[in-house]
Amino acid sequence: MGTMPSSDAEWKKKLSAEQYRILREKGTEAPFTGKLLKNKEKGAYLCKGCGTELFSYETKFESGTGWPSFYDAKNVQLREDDSHGMRRTEVLCKKCGGHLGHVFDDGPQPTGKRFCINSAALEFRKK
Repeated sequence: MGTMPSSDAEWKKKLSAEQYRILREKGTEAPFTGKLLKNKEKGAYLCKGCGTELFSYETKFESGTGWPSFYDAKNVQLREDDSHGMRRTEVLCKKCGGHLGHVFDDGPQPTGKRFCINSAALEFRKK
């Protein structure tokens, strides 16, 4: 994927306006609008910002929340997020620091986690 952008101007060139708003400004796409919500193909979900693999199709599940949901992740970091008057745990790409979404404790076993992720923050690569 080439070199990772190091400035806002470079990020703005690389990403669409919606991708930039989500990955770099911690935005959220409207529920039930993301292009990967209904994706059931086999493959990997990568960070749209840097190409790092984040989720596997094997851990994707239908949560009914309106965003792609996964019960496990790799190459992510978690951070407490007290914005919007709520206490949540933000999910970030470990490599580029891009905002992906949030994780909640109401997912299926074996992890009990629900990684609620914006489609615009992801790129899908077919297996």
